[in-house]
Amino acid sequence: MIWLTDNIQFPDYSFASPEGILALGGDLSEERLLHAYKNGIFPWYSEGEPIVWYCPTQRMVLYPSEIKVSKSMRKILRSSTFIITENTCFEKVISNCKNIDRKDGLGTWITDDMEHAYIKLHKRGVAKSIEVWQYSNNSQNQELVGGLYGIEINGVFCGESMFSKVANASKIAFIHLAKSNKYQLIDCQVYNPHLASLGAKEIERSKFLKILKDQSHSLK
Repeated sequence: MIWLTDNIQFPDYSFASPEGILALGGDLSEERLLHAYKNGIFPWYSEGEPIVWYCPTQRMVLYPSEIKVSKSMRKILRSSTFIITENTCFEKVISNCKNIDRKDGLGTWITDDMEHAYIKLHKRGVAKSIEVWQYSNNSQNQELVGGLYGIEINGVFCGESMFSKVANASKIAFIHLAKSNKYQLIDCQVYNPHLASLGAKEIERSKFLKILKDQSHSLK
């Protein structure tokens, strides 16, 4: 396994393990994270472990035009049950993603260092969030009940995490993101049955990297 140095560079994709691990170590500086995402690489590790950098051979993605919205979800979206905003409270969204209880009992993989690093990227206008609100019972106050965050890079939204405090809240955020017409592709990183039910699918790493490259050229 290759350990990173202070130089902001990564090994060739051919060095990735079957699980998609490309390298270990390094840091979460803004420059390294931006370089990583521009090359289809993302960090994923737990507190107390070295930083693990991934670039899987199969990439879970959603083409926004292929989003699947059930009849029941369309009804919810037409109702006034939820209010959706963008980039109004990024720090609250990532904090909820970090601390929410997960049904699988695996806990969070968002470390303190990762939280701080993505907040810095948000302040640079690179990390984005979608927020879902609901009025509290017998109150005019809105409560944050769901959302997601990720990195906007070269016309692709690289999703990092989402959370729900009530049924369907994260799903509403994801559908809103897909229907925003802002991105050619939404990167979901690795296979997830919940996102597969919404239309996401796996594509080859080479195809995903080509989309990133083509988008990069189109923006120059």
